[in-house]
Amino acid sequence: MKIAVFSTRSYDECFLKAANANLRHELHFFEARLTERTCRLAEGFPAVCVFVNDQLDKPVLETLAAGGTRLIALRCAGFNNVDLRAAQELGFTVTRVPAYSPHAVAEHTVALTLALVRRLHKAYNRVREGNFNLEGLLGFDLYKKTVGVIGTGKIGALVARAFLAGFGCRVLCHDVRQDPELVQLGAEYVPLERLFSVSDIISLHCPLLPETHHLIHEKTIQQMKDGVILINTSRGALIHTRSVIRALKTGKIGALGLDVYEEEADLFFEDLSNRVIQDDVFARMLTFPNVLITGHQAFFTQEAMEAIAAQTLENISAFAEGHRPPGLIEVEKVLGGHA
Repeated sequence: MKIAVFSTRSYDECFLKAANANLRHELHFFEARLTERTCRLAEGFPAVCVFVNDQLDKPVLETLAAGGTRLIALRCAGFNNVDLRAAQELGFTVTRVPAYSPHAVAEHTVALTLALVRRLHKAYNRVREGNFNLEGLLGFDLYKKTVGVIGTGKIGALVARAFLAGFGCRVLCHDVRQDPELVQLGAEYVPLERLFSVSDIISLHCPLLPETHHLIHEKTIQQMKDGVILINTSRGALIHTRSVIRALKTGKIGALGLDVYEEEADLFFEDLSNRVIQDDVFARMLTFPNVLITGHQAFFTQEAMEAIAAQTLENISAFAEGHRPPGLIEVEKVLGGHA
């Protein structure tokens, strides 16, 4: 099958080519993001392979459909950048990679937490400058601290286990469905209000849905403990960024660790080191010494990239052969629950 691969970087090409070695799909790589401006590049391609910041709204989908595209193969777990209703109306099949390597994201979550708790990012810069002063680097033990985990799917469950078994934390969870294994290990499921009010650290691992959009905002932040550490490796728009900035200024939020940002599409995955960042909100966050941001790299491990490439091409192969792709997004179920 002939496939237009958008938002391509050298590592995408490397892993997809390796996974395609015995499949012989015709992969055409485009560095550009898929947008209304670039979607005509896909004309004549039965399939497009896209990533988290590609734009698949109705106008783009209509152009893709007119050009002969029938399959949208997401090489990621999230699909909030796809207008699923329009995709259904236009007859698209939409696939994703629902669970490539939950360990990658879970471990990055713990890494961000440890770096903030022990001020590792500040210490690293000081030592490089020959400054070995410990003033301002005082951390705290994770042992017996309360960690709130919002969303206990595969990634959230691994994070909860890490804090429970690895650090001896008390773990509070919130999800629409409870994980009995986590409960058996000692985690406790509680309402959001209680999780907010008693957690020393809060980590977000829920999908971006209408009911979770800006889950962290002015009112919910006010329910939190003073000095809470907030971690988000899930979806950028779970957080209302301006509210978080205000809470950082007052000290309500003691530290912030992000791997995602709600307006990341024009920032992440690009080298902007020689440019002035035009996003004033993002630039403001970078001024805080207690904020640590990574550029959507939590997924980025050897194992995860291999799994993503393999699952993406498995979805494409199944579609090409007339079979049900293992990563098929069941649009009716999604729209039925969140119309």
